[in-house]
Amino acid sequence: MTLLKAVIFDLDNTLLDFMRMKKVAVRAGVEAMLEAGLEVDLQQAFEDVLAIYDRKGFEYQEVFDDYLKEQAGVVNYKYLASAIVAYRRAKEASLVLYPRVNATLMELAKRGLKLGVVSDAPSREAWMRLCYLNLHHMFDGVVTFDDTGVHKPSPEPFEAVCRLLDIEPEEAIMVGDWPERDLVGAAQLGMKTAFARYGNAHGVETSNADFELDDIHQLLDIVKIFR
Repeated sequence: MTLLKAVIFDLDNTLLDFMRMKKVAVRAGVEAMLEAGLEVDLQQAFEDVLAIYDRKGFEYQEVFDDYLKEQAGVVNYKYLASAIVAYRRAKEASLVLYPRVNATLMELAKRGLKLGVVSDAPSREAWMRLCYLNLHHMFDGVVTFDDTGVHKPSPEPFEAVCRLLDIEPEEAIMVGDWPERDLVGAAQLGMKTAFARYGNAHGVETSNADFELDDIHQLLDIVKIFR
C-alpha cells in the first residue's frame, strides 16, 4: 500500500460555503440598487443576476454591469457602485468555513501530511478567500487557474500541485464537491479521491469517488488507512 503524504482540497464548496456566500452577497447588491432608486422586483432581479453567473461563471467580475445593461441598455453608475459596495461588504461578512474545517486541517498537518489546494478561481480571488478565512498559512501548495491556464478536470493543475508538494500523485488524496471537475482528473493521475458530499452544490448523486464525506472530519479516519 502506497504511503499517503498529502491531502489536496478544492476550495469553493469544499472548504468554504461558497454558494451561500454568493447568494447572500448578490441579494445585498440587488437590495442596494433598489435603495438607490432602481425600480425592479427584488426577487426577479436576484434571479436575473444569478442567471448571468450561470452563463458566465461564478468568478465573473462584471455581473452587475451586465444586469444593468440588460435592464436599461446602459450602466447607471450610482446603481452599479451601490451594488458593488454592498456586495463586497456582504461577501466578507458571509464567507465562512464548513464546520470543523480548521480542526481537521490542523490535525492533518500535525500528523505530518502536506496540505494543498487546487482551485479553478483566479489567483487573486482564491488568495483573497484564503486570507479572509485566515487559511493562507495552512497550505504547503496552492494552484489556481492563473497558475496553469487550464481548468479542472485537466490533469495539469493536479500535476502542478504535486510538483509544489514534491510528491507523486499516488501519494495524495484529492477532496472536492464536484466529482466531474475535482476528482476525475485527479483519479486519472492515480490520486485517491474523496467526494465532499456536505458541499454538494451540483446535485451529484453518484460520485464514483474512493470515499464520500458527510463531514470533513471523516478525513481523519480515512488517512489512517494509508499511514
